[in-house]
Amino acid sequence: MLGKLQTPVIIVNFKTYLEATDEKAVELAKKAEKVSLETKVSIGVAPQFTDIANIAKAVSIPVFAQHIDPIQPGSHTGHLLAESVKEAGAMGTLINHSERQLKLSDIDAIIKITCEKGLVSVVCANNPAISASVATLKPEIIAIEPPELIGTGISVSKAKPEVITDTIKLVREINKKVIILCGAGISRGEDVKAALRLGTQGVLVASGIVKAKDPYTILREFAEAIRI
Repeated sequence: MLGKLQTPVIIVNFKTYLEATDEKAVELAKKAEKVSLETKVSIGVAPQFTDIANIAKAVSIPVFAQHIDPIQPGSHTGHLLAESVKEAGAMGTLINHSERQLKLSDIDAIIKITCEKGLVSVVCANNPAISASVATLKPEIIAIEPPELIGTGISVSKAKPEVITDTIKLVREINKKVIILCGAGISRGEDVKAALRLGTQGVLVASGIVKAKDPYTILREFAEAIRI
């Protein structure tokens, strides 16, 4: 199901930053694609829902939704349907980001839907215990992100390396196949190197790329760090 998403991987969450909205979202996705083609490093992007279709048409790299709801087609006004994001061109979705947290039962339901619809599930978790609980649900990817470090520029791989090592230990006791990413505060190539040294298989990043003065250069730095 992972298809063209290979590890180590960089996934860039566009959130709702104006720097990654509408035409600027497409421009940023093209920069990510350029870096991916130049370095042969897998890079995915998670734009706002309204930008998924335009980006999926413009680039060849993996595109993710930022969320889907645990619903089936029908009377669910204002909710987001898995079929909709897949038709728009997304190959997967983020689930349970710290800015869009869900109950474990809803995470379970969404993972089941992604399996049914052939979408890749990227579940965010904020500590080792929650990561372990999520691992029992068998997503493709778990991204560990302590919420207090998100957007700070202080990477979890440096500030709280024990969160990563403890997470990997607990998760691997339950699920040996799931891909584990590191998020929160990743802003330099050395942060990416540190995350990989601790045993992760890539990073989930946002403002470190989206808000950068030169996103291409930072993304290239991230990718080069992965290649070393």
